[in-house]
Amino acid sequence: MTKLILNRRRFIGTTAMAGVALASPAYLRRASAQGSGEVNIWTYNDFVPQSFKEQFEADTGIKVNIRLVDDQGKQYNLLAAEQPNPTVDIMTVAGHRFLQFIDNKLLAPLDTDRLSNWGNINPSFSESDWSTINGEKWGAPILSGMEVLSYNTDLVSQEEAMTWDTLFSDKYAGQTAYIIQDMMSIIMLKMGYDGNMVAYLDDPEKAAAIVNEAKQYLIDKKPLVRKYYDSGAEVQQMFVNQDIALGHSWNGPAAALINDGFPLAMTIPNEGSYGFVYTYNVANNAPNVDNAYTFLNAILASPEIGAAMTKASGFISTYKDATNYLTDLEKASTSFPEEQLANLQFFRAEANEMKYGLVDPAVEAVKAA
Repeated sequence: MTKLILNRRRFIGTTAMAGVALASPAYLRRASAQGSGEVNIWTYNDFVPQSFKEQFEADTGIKVNIRLVDDQGKQYNLLAAEQPNPTVDIMTVAGHRFLQFIDNKLLAPLDTDRLSNWGNINPSFSESDWSTINGEKWGAPILSGMEVLSYNTDLVSQEEAMTWDTLFSDKYAGQTAYIIQDMMSIIMLKMGYDGNMVAYLDDPEKAAAIVNEAKQYLIDKKPLVRKYYDSGAEVQQMFVNQDIALGHSWNGPAAALINDGFPLAMTIPNEGSYGFVYTYNVANNAPNVDNAYTFLNAILASPEIGAAMTKASGFISTYKDATNYLTDLEKASTSFPEEQLANLQFFRAEANEMKYGLVDPAVEAVKAA
């Protein structure tokens, strides 16, 4: 198998290009004299552009402390363990996990009146049905993504990549990777079931049987997978090292590699997949709530910031006019053909308590098998 003639230094350097200087919003400079203290943020890699972080700290006097998270379930468990006195102010919750956090009083409703830049978010995200629960907003949408099948174009054909079956084929045994929890939903969809489990809210026994069927499928296919992983950075590194030929991934990490010139492509396979939206949320009883709102308003201040987040993460910006600051390649790596988009559904939250009550133990069973 031919190794990629690309180096990590070049990849890291390109990722750092998200650190290009951003124009300092005037309101930030006006606020700089009043700011002090810190704001503690749990988020994914590259969701806070380094240049923005440095500028925000210089202009406001507020120190930004970032703890990287790689899994929604882990983040939930961490926050639940810290309540009622969390150490975090802002975390990054996917919209379809809102109810789990809200029902357990882990999030504070978002006071959009404190965010003069709220209008910079595309209303298709900020005013969508999933973003309002119990008459309240619970997060500021920042990036949108989807579960895709990513593949090395030197090794795998597009035709092969149009079905999830290829991920579990003997041909690529030992050359694949995926996130088990995410694949559980995809496998249920592939089997013809509702991976959101909304259809089974009134039939928990059927829901349990479906999850068990998906779990057993992944256990049976376990000898074929090279690695179960948790973070976007992990799957990027596996592709760079050519440890894998194809894998399930989020579109963001894959797009970042494509923009750096790696021979990678991605599909939304014929059997379908799921999309999601990442939001910034304020923790219930956040220790630095005023600084949290200062940070949120700052990061929503400009489409250039939204574009910088896309450049670094590869996910699709929710900001109005952010695409005006992307190159043609960056625009192409964050779009899909209409016929593939027709295969996409969005994750939903209505059945999450039942779903993850079944899926989370199933994930551990797959790992332990």
